[in-house]
Amino acid sequence: MAKSYAIGLITAMATASASLSPSQPAHADSPFTFSPSSSASSGVSQAVAAAAAASSSSSSDQSKVGGDNAEPPPPPKVRNDNPRTTSAGFDPEALERGAKALKDITSSSQAKKVFEVIKKQEETRQAELAAKAAEFKAMQAQSETERQRVIYDEQKKLAQHQAQTKSQMARYEDELARKRMQAENELQRSRNQELVKLQEESSIRQEQARRATEEQIQAQRRQTEREKAEIERETIRVRSIAEAEGRAHEAKLAEDVNRRMLVNRANAEREKWVAAINTTFEHIGGGLKAILTDQDKLVVAVGGVTALAAGIYTTREGAKVIWSYVDRILGQPSLIRESSRGKYPWSGLFSRTMSTLRGSDKASSNKGNGFGDVILHPSLQKRIEQLAGATANTKSHQAPFRNMLFYGPPGTGKTMAARELAQKSGLDYALMTGGDVAPLGSQAVTKIHQLFDWAKKSRKGLLLFIDEADAFLCERNKTYMSEAQRSALNALLFRTGDQSKDIVLALATNRPGDLDSAVADRIDEVLEFPLPGEEERFKLLKLYLDKYIAQAGSRKPGLFSSLFKSQPQQIEIKGLTDDILREAASKTEGFSGREIAKLMASVQAAVYGSENCVLDSSLFREVVDYKVAEHQQRIKLAGNDKK
Repeated sequence: MAKSYAIGLITAMATASASLSPSQPAHADSPFTFSPSSSASSGVSQAVAAAAAASSSSSSDQSKVGGDNAEPPPPPKVRNDNPRTTSAGFDPEALERGAKALKDITSSSQAKKVFEVIKKQEETRQAELAAKAAEFKAMQAQSETERQRVIYDEQKKLAQHQAQTKSQMARYEDELARKRMQAENELQRSRNQELVKLQEESSIRQEQARRATEEQIQAQRRQTEREKAEIERETIRVRSIAEAEGRAHEAKLAEDVNRRMLVNRANAEREKWVAAINTTFEHIGGGLKAILTDQDKLVVAVGGVTALAAGIYTTREGAKVIWSYVDRILGQPSLIRESSRGKYPWSGLFSRTMSTLRGSDKASSNKGNGFGDVILHPSLQKRIEQLAGATANTKSHQAPFRNMLFYGPPGTGKTMAARELAQKSGLDYALMTGGDVAPLGSQAVTKIHQLFDWAKKSRKGLLLFIDEADAFLCERNKTYMSEAQRSALNALLFRTGDQSKDIVLALATNRPGDLDSAVADRIDEVLEFPLPGEEERFKLLKLYLDKYIAQAGSRKPGLFSSLFKSQPQQIEIKGLTDDILREAASKTEGFSGREIAKLMASVQAAVYGSENCVLDSSLFREVVDYKVAEHQQRIKLAGNDKK
C-alpha cells in the first residue's frame, strides 16, 4: 500500500511539474540540478523520474519475490558479485533515490499542489470504490431475487411432481380395481359357463334318452308294420294267383270264340271285295266295249281327251307367262342373294310380324354384346355404331344417305357388320355378289336397273351390300374387261351419280386399289376391317365354343322331326378354362373370324368322332395345333403361288 501510494505521489508531482514548466530541459550533470528560474519544478521532475525508476526496480524485485512465494522452491544460494546488493539480490539504490526525491518534494514549493492532486485522485478512487460497492449490492440483490425465483420454480415443480404422482397413484389404484373387477367377472363368467355346460350336458343326456326311447318305439312299430305288410303281400299274392288262374281260364275260353268270329269276319270281307272288284271290271269292260263298237262315242271320247290335254298345256304356259310378268313387276331381282325383304310383298308377312314382336328382346340381348355375333376391334365397332346412329338420324330427317366402302382380308366380318348396321339403323338390307354380274352378259344392264328400281320401293330405305365389288367395279381401262361388264359398271355409276335418300350403297372388297376411280369418288365413308387381335380372337373362341359345342344339340326339334329323328347327343365339356382359350387365341395369330369359326366346327367334328362325346383340354389343343399347322401351310402355298 505504501509503495502504491508513493508511486501515485510521484506521478502527481511529475504531472504538476510538467504542467508548470513543460519546456524546461533536464540537466544530467548531477542527480538533482535545479535551474535558476524554477529549481523546484526541475527537481520535482527529476524526483519523479528517480521515483519511477525506483518503483520499477522495486516492483520487479517484488514480482520476483511474489513469484517465488507463488511457487516456493528451495532458495538457491546466490553469489553476490556486487558489493552494493544483498545476498538475496535486492538493490537499495532505487529506494534511496526515491527517498531523496521525497525529500526534494517536501522541500519544494509545489508540494501543496502535489498533495492536492493526490487527494483528488484518492477521492476519485474512493468514489469509484463506492460505485463498485453499490453495483455489487445491486448484483447481490439481483442474485437474491434470482435465488428466490429458482426456489419458487423448484417448489412449483415439486408441487406438480407431487400432483402427478398422486394422479399416477390414483390411476394405478383405479387400474388395480378394474383388473380386480375383471378378474371377478371372468371368474363369475367361467362359473356361469361351467353351469351352462353342465345344464347342456344334462339336457343332451335327457334328449339322448328320449331319442333312444323313441327309436325303440319306432323300431317296434316298423317291425309290426313289416309283419303286417308281409301278411298283406302274402294275401295279395294268393289272391292274384287265384284271379290270374281264373282270367287265364276265361281267356282260353274266349280265345276260341274270338278266333271263330275273326275267321268268319275275314271270309265275309274277302267275299265282299271280290264281288266289288268283279263288278267294277265288268262295268269298265262294258263301257270300253260300247265305245269301241259305237263310232260316235269313240270320236267324242278322243276329242274330250285331246281338249283336256290342250287345256292343261295352255293353262300351264299361260300361268308361266303371267307369273314371269308378276315376278318382274313385284318379285325380287335375280341378282339379290339375301334380303330382309321377302321375295314378294306378301311373302314372309307372318315371320316379319313375329320378328317385330320379338324385336325388343333381340335388341336387349344384343345391347350387351355390341353387334351380336360380330366381334370387332373396339374402335371399329364404335365407328360402325356411330354410322348406324347417323344413318338412322339421316333417315328420320329425310337427308341423303352416305355410301360406304368396307375393305380388309376375307372372313373379317364385313358382310355381318353390314347386316347388323342395317338392322341397327332400321333399314332393309339386300346382299348381292359382284361375280354374279359378269355371267349375265348383255342382260347385266337391265338387271342393274331392275335392282335399283326394286330397292327404291322399300319404305324404310335399303342398304345394298355388294360383296366382292372389285369383280365388276374394277378399273375400266383393264384390257380383259368385256363390253357387257363395262356397260354394267356405267349403269351402276349412272344410278349412283347423285346422293340418294332411298339407298345406302355399301361395297366390300379385298383389293380396294382395283376399284374404278369413279366408284371410289362415290364413297363417303371408308372402313378397314383388319384381322382380329388376340383379345378379339379370345372372344370369338368363346362365342363359337358356346355356339358349336355348348349349345350343340340343344335346339328343340319340330313335330315331325321328333317323330322320325333321334335327339342329337349333348357334348360334355371338361377342363376347358379361359386360360386354355387364351392360349389358343395366342396360337391362332393371323386367323380371320371365318377361320376361327371353322376351327370350332372342326373341334365339334372331332368331339362327335370320339367315343364318349366329351371335349377336354387335350383334344381341344390337338385340333388347334392341327389347324394352326394347316394355316401356316396355306400361307406358304399362297406365297409360292405369288412367286
